[in-house]
Amino acid sequence: MREIFGEFAERGRRAAMTQTIPERAKSLGVRYTPHLLIVFVGLLLIHDIFGTHGYLAMRRKQAEIEKVRTDLDRVSKENLALQEDVKNLKSDPHTIEKIAREELGQARPGEVIIKLPAASPTETAAAKP
Repeated sequence: MREIFGEFAERGRRAAMTQTIPERAKSLGVRYTPHLLIVFVGLLLIHDIFGTHGYLAMRRKQAEIEKVRTDLDRVSKENLALQEDVKNLKSDPHTIEKIAREELGQARPGEVIIKLPAASPTETAAAKP
């Protein structure tokens, strides 16, 4: 067996010695092309996943877009509520009266307003236990 393998090895050495440079390059290219292709495809996959515009960056941007949309919806609802308040303040007599009574301390003719002093923080703390 060793003689057979030794003979093949010897033929390979002789063939390598007799090959010209283009033939050697061609045999190296044939031998290493699949490996280089695998490495290249691997690098492309890594770039597509972890790169600047890769999968992970896209997921982060989508989460950020969703957060901004949520904030936009919240602000839009708040804006609608404020517009409704403005409309009520301009035209609704009950809203105007409520604000006049609570914030300005006004009363209707014949009504008496009694204002109690605000309790100090020490009095409220002593009253709780």
